[in-house]
Amino acid sequence: MTRAAVLGTGSWGTAFAKLLADAGSDVVLWSRREELARAVRETHENPDYLPGIALPHRITATSDAAEAVDGAEFVVLALPSQSLRENLAAVAGAIGPDSLLVSLMKGVELGTTKRMSEVICEVADVPLERVAVVSGPNLAKEIASGQPAASVVACIDLAAAERLQAVTLTPYFRPYTNTDVVGCELGGAVKNVIALAVGMADGMGFGDNTKASLITRGLAETARLGIALGADPMTFSGLAGLGDLVATCSSPLSRNRSFGEKLGRGQSLEEILSQRGQTAEGVKSCRSIRALAHKHDVDMPITDHVVRLCHEGMTPAEMVKSVMQRDIKSE
Repeated sequence: MTRAAVLGTGSWGTAFAKLLADAGSDVVLWSRREELARAVRETHENPDYLPGIALPHRITATSDAAEAVDGAEFVVLALPSQSLRENLAAVAGAIGPDSLLVSLMKGVELGTTKRMSEVICEVADVPLERVAVVSGPNLAKEIASGQPAASVVACIDLAAAERLQAVTLTPYFRPYTNTDVVGCELGGAVKNVIALAVGMADGMGFGDNTKASLITRGLAETARLGIALGADPMTFSGLAGLGDLVATCSSPLSRNRSFGEKLGRGQSLEEILSQRGQTAEGVKSCRSIRALAHKHDVDMPITDHVVRLCHEGMTPAEMVKSVMQRDIKSE
């Protein structure tokens, strides 16, 4: 019997725990808050993030991270990207020497501009062969509801990716293997920023031409950054690239798109944060992604303008004018 630990009880971490259990694994969810762990144990539901979704009895929960990872063959990290380093450092010593560490996170670390797999390798002191990434059009509520979906499980060690593929295959979830970790991670991180821009366009009342243009040019700048970092260009036309981008930019379930919509209507970052109680990943990661692009001399105009609007005082109207007045060029 496969044993897995999922660190993080947000919507995607919980949905992925359900997926693993449905595929036949025993799963321990780790929550920072004991009251939430107790609710999962006693009610077989995550009332805070996936209310109404019944969780299999193969899932239990704890607020003790070391207990969660004890004996786990797969340690799944479903934490906010900017707090990964701190949370992983606290439990790294308890992770087994043969465990595969699986990242569900889609961000780039502020300050270091490291991708999540790089942070995991550094903090847990493991080789990249022991780190896998899951990325694709995987909106948590739809996965938890058992709606058909596909995704990518990526690791530079194909055998490790195939191990993860085997324990995530269900009648409703179809995982494909890939060895391009860089491309899969960048596709997942940058799409959050592009979704903010698409949401802003929607909030400003623009139509499908505008949004399709942003999605297409957003994919182009994602691919430029990926190629500069050694990714396979084909990755960006697949599930971890275009697939994830389309889902995140088009669905009302997407936090980044919904957040951008409010920005486009003229609400300030502070106002939206006070309403939601949590931020969208792209709001934080846009700055580290822009810094990574600058480091590699890659032009990412949509990302740059999202940073300027979210953090540097640019208004939505100024953003539109600035983007549309850029120098013309060949596609």
